[in-house]
Amino acid sequence: MSMLFDILLTASFWAAAVRIASPLIFATMGELICERAGILNLGIEGIMVIGAFSGWMAVYLGMGLWGGVAVAMLAGMLFGLLHATLTVPFGLSQHVVGLGVTLLATSTSYFAYRLILPEVTSPPKITPFQPLEIPYLVDIPLIGPALFAQTALTYAAFAVVAITAITLYRTPLGLAIRAAGESPGAVAAQGLSVTGLRMGAVIVGSGLMAVGGAFLTLSAFSSFFFEMVNGRGWICIALVVFGAWRPGKALLGALLFAGFDALQIRLQQTPIGQAVPYQMFLMAPYILSILALILMSRRAQVPAALMQPFNKGER
Repeated sequence: MSMLFDILLTASFWAAAVRIASPLIFATMGELICERAGILNLGIEGIMVIGAFSGWMAVYLGMGLWGGVAVAMLAGMLFGLLHATLTVPFGLSQHVVGLGVTLLATSTSYFAYRLILPEVTSPPKITPFQPLEIPYLVDIPLIGPALFAQTALTYAAFAVVAITAITLYRTPLGLAIRAAGESPGAVAAQGLSVTGLRMGAVIVGSGLMAVGGAFLTLSAFSSFFFEMVNGRGWICIALVVFGAWRPGKALLGALLFAGFDALQIRLQQTPIGQAVPYQMFLMAPYILSILALILMSRRAQVPAALMQPFNKGER
């Protein structure tokens, strides 16, 4: 038990948790925006992959880091446009389209990688975002190094949470988006375009998902390799439910999962890690997150029109 407290009371543990949570925050906010508008985006895993690849490749070919982020977001928005076109005006199955987008985006990334770098045996590295220390705040014990010595993309992730919350709950646009996911008929009765709102939400949300993927290559690992997203997209879908479709609670869910993940990495390096198979530690964050999801989602109120196609004039 003392070993556990020793880990929890180190600044490096909390800094790692925040860093691990950052890509989850971007992608979770993107998925939350989609679902608030009534569209389940199961393309999130593939969109994160295409974001990771396109952002890294753009920087590798000579663009700046923020240019790589922009390219990643654009790539995600293009796949979001594909998803939105098939699910909103055409009303196709959101499950099938989402899985198709994941397969298409993932295979496109791998094909482009082999096409551009056919002879490469190990992924080339780029110079990623470097930590930015905020003067005075970084000197706060425990909290300072964890929150105020991160890269610019981590700060951007927290800003995205604030912007998403303010937009959804403090602006007419946010009210319209939430209404499109709750009662699209009422939105249409007010003369607003349900199709436009839903498509816009999916496109913007997909762009944020791609930035979450780009975080992995531009801020965390500095290179692209296959399977690097490693199921993070599916975790983000669960985090939206965990957060009851609210940005603040979803942020706490991302930090909780990241904390579990950072903890299992450190436990593997202790005497306990020598006695227990490492696979037990790898699955621990997912088991604990599932338990937390079960406890928190019992009171969650699903958007009433989630996954329900809307055609103006039909009842």
